[in-house]
Amino acid sequence: MAPVTAAPGTVSSATAAPGAAAPAVGTVAPGAAPPAAGTAAPGMGAPSTAAAVPNTATPVAAAPGAFSPELVRQDFPILHRTVNGHPLVWLDNGATTQKPRQVIEALAAFYSAANSNIHRGAHTMAREATEMYEAGRAAVAQFLGAPAPENIVFVRGTTEAINLVAQSWGRANLGPGDDILVPVLEHHSNIVPWQLIAKETRARVVPVPLTADGAIDQDAYADLLSSRTQLVAISHASNVLGTVPPVREMTALAHRYGAKVLVDGAQAVAHFPVDVEELDADFYAFSGHKLFGPTGIGALYGKPELLERMAPWQGGGNMIESVDFARTTFAPVPHRLEAGTGHISGVVGLLAALNWLMSFDRGAVTAYEQALMAYAQQAMATVPGLDLVGSAPDRIAVLTFTLAGQDPATIADWLDRDGIAIRAGHHCAQPALAHYGLETAARASLALYNTSGEVDQLVASLRRLAES
Repeated sequence: MAPVTAAPGTVSSATAAPGAAAPAVGTVAPGAAPPAAGTAAPGMGAPSTAAAVPNTATPVAAAPGAFSPELVRQDFPILHRTVNGHPLVWLDNGATTQKPRQVIEALAAFYSAANSNIHRGAHTMAREATEMYEAGRAAVAQFLGAPAPENIVFVRGTTEAINLVAQSWGRANLGPGDDILVPVLEHHSNIVPWQLIAKETRARVVPVPLTADGAIDQDAYADLLSSRTQLVAISHASNVLGTVPPVREMTALAHRYGAKVLVDGAQAVAHFPVDVEELDADFYAFSGHKLFGPTGIGALYGKPELLERMAPWQGGGNMIESVDFARTTFAPVPHRLEAGTGHISGVVGLLAALNWLMSFDRGAVTAYEQALMAYAQQAMATVPGLDLVGSAPDRIAVLTFTLAGQDPATIADWLDRDGIAIRAGHHCAQPALAHYGLETAARASLALYNTSGEVDQLVASLRRLAES
């Protein structure tokens, strides 16, 4: 299937262009060397050096530039390696994204020239590290459209963010007879924390069913909302079905019943712009490692009035104001919710990732990914015995599938021999797969650096497996 050029412009961040043609893109030549050290890709700033303190003056680039996958790929050293004698084709972005050299260099520069603990230190390097950490907080606030940096709490990732809300806000606000609505498409990280706190508070987790195409059943959702509903926990994009629910409309409806809404943005933030004020989300969480940043760092946005009323979940370190054995007073938010030494280098890397991503036209990135997904759907449909799971009209570029006569683990192993990395298993979303009568499936998930040539390699390998 020959790729054709996608029309320039943008598409809705939540909607795939029906019948979109595949973009014309090139693939990295086998054995291609990574860009020379110290050389900036066209349109990008010069890389930091290990001897320089990372720049924290501007949290997020103000003027995004042109986007092309060829330009992007120059920034990823790992995309130029080989696996089992083949050029790497990384299609496991739903599990984690690869890291551009700007992030790698920022981490190296921090540990080489600026490593220190933050806040209460009085020396120069402590001040520098603190400035970088708080610049990262400001960058996250800007990235999410949050009113102020104080609305951002740093956590290890989406899972910890959801557990923080469950254990702090949930313990204070949930009680016997209360409902927590959780759609069937959710990741386990947005199910299990609510089960744990519901058991403790004697509240009830209520699943919201899906339609046949993998969308949330909006009629059922409206029927399940009631005065008992205290919280709706919903993914902004499904990691296994790709579904992008109408979060703003669902949030507005939940608020009519006085319920709060937590949005799991782990799979969304890398694919389209997010504005938490426009969504009117009460809480929004994401993980840095799915956003081209380091592992072990993420962020929770919360409305100020909610964060102010949340008691500490963990104690110690910078979350205090004063301590004696008679009484302890706590620091203001967000520090009250950040016990112990934070993942300082992780925040530095996340800041670099946000600067890198925001240097591109996000609308162009979204349009490209949507066109590439449409091309992949059409190409994969030509593989005998292959069935794609989920067909909601609004979705990100996640392609979960089965292949007749082949176990998903066997599919992943076969593709790995050709240097193609996908995910196989239950994808931490067992209820979503059970909706289709499945226990496991294979998943190819695309990002802005993937190409139609890589999709062709995936399809060719799957054809050989189907015909073997």
